[in-house]
Amino acid sequence: MKNFLAQHTRRQFLARNAMGLGGVALAWLLNHEKLLATPPDIPRDQRQFDLKPKQPHFASKSKAMISLFMHGGPSHMDLTDPKPELQRFDGMDYRGSVDYSFANEASRKLLGSPWKFKKHGQCGMELSELLPHTAKIADDLCLIRSMHSGHNGHEVSIRYINAGIPGVLGRPSLGAWLTYGLGSESSNLPAYMVLSDPGGYPVDTIHNWSNGWLPSLYQGTVLRAREPRILNLDTPSSLRGEPQRNFLNFLGAINADQAKAFPNEDALESRIASFELAARMQTAAKEALDISGESEATKKLYGIDKKDSKEYGTRCLIARRLVERGVRFVQLFLAGQPWDNHENIHSTLPAICRRTDQPAAALVTDLKQRGLLDTTVVHWGGEIGRLPVVQSRSKPGRDHNGQGFSTWLAGGGFKPGTVYGETDEVGHHAAVDKVTANDYQATLLHQFGLDHKVLIYHHGGRAQKLTNDRPARVVKEILA
Repeated sequence: MKNFLAQHTRRQFLARNAMGLGGVALAWLLNHEKLLATPPDIPRDQRQFDLKPKQPHFASKSKAMISLFMHGGPSHMDLTDPKPELQRFDGMDYRGSVDYSFANEASRKLLGSPWKFKKHGQCGMELSELLPHTAKIADDLCLIRSMHSGHNGHEVSIRYINAGIPGVLGRPSLGAWLTYGLGSESSNLPAYMVLSDPGGYPVDTIHNWSNGWLPSLYQGTVLRAREPRILNLDTPSSLRGEPQRNFLNFLGAINADQAKAFPNEDALESRIASFELAARMQTAAKEALDISGESEATKKLYGIDKKDSKEYGTRCLIARRLVERGVRFVQLFLAGQPWDNHENIHSTLPAICRRTDQPAAALVTDLKQRGLLDTTVVHWGGEIGRLPVVQSRSKPGRDHNGQGFSTWLAGGGFKPGTVYGETDEVGHHAAVDKVTANDYQATLLHQFGLDHKVLIYHHGGRAQKLTNDRPARVVKEILA
């Protein structure tokens, strides 16, 4: 290799290799002689990627997380953020700034909430009559009323909340970062699991659970919306027993030889790890996804006995069973964006509440009864909220609003029975103690013992982070 370089001037070398196959040959030669550069501060022999449990940067409060992502933007002034002034000025022109997402559709007429709010729990948290079950767990919730994305569109805000930068496609999701940083407590189940909706993908589809440029073993594993939730778990009768063991041993030997021949190949290592995990899942996954052994009282708690909440309740119960068995991160999605109530809000908002309210509250209650809530974060919220003005006068609804909205967290060391932050008098802007998407991410990582400034992955010639060096703070006021 050294002789090859010595026989050519720099100009000759560039002329022969530019726009041709010489660059490919050079890359192969450099790799063969172990002369390729490695990212700074990461010795070559330490570039290993697996799902084994890893030590956090400091003592953690959380071990697992279940994210109930509410695509479309729940209307905070109708659910979690009462606004007496909005009621008072119902039907009058809004005098604030008009930074609407669809300026030609949203009017200036204020729309007071048609639903009543009451105080609940010892903490006195005010919640809408549309959330009767969530109201019962008010003392377990940390409600943030001052979330802020600064963007009114769905995809741009989803990518900000979920992956750290507004609108940028191809970055790792929060679940991928957590499993990269901490691995899994289970050797028989994926570390990051996604429970999909029977109606189809959510907005932004598979990008919601992408590993981005992290190794592929950190991507979310999607479970089917209907049984069987994982196909081909049962071994064909002709391969059961000793034939399968012999086959897996043979495959393991081949993979070991390949890994030895091509060290530091992230894609190969991830593929081998996925094959090995798939074999172990044949028994573990089938048991984890089977709720038939759960008591009737538990099923009723989740609303599985009701038409509206049966499907979502089943997924929430499966989520509890997964974290109970060591899965690090579980995400539940809804098809499309059912909280995107541009019109007919009087019927569409109660409908999605009937579907999700009881299962979400049951998940928190069930985790608490089993002693798991202390170390499991439950997240409920969407990417944006709604505007305080009416959109369609003939079919009243609300338009997008990323300037101020609500989300709640329970367990995992978050301060229970807490309301943090405020929007303005009609619910348009986050006015007090604004919490950005990056603040939210930094705070979540902190609860898992991870410093958002230290959790890095070298890609594209730089140290990549979930918060991407954007301004971010750990919101210590909401931590127990």
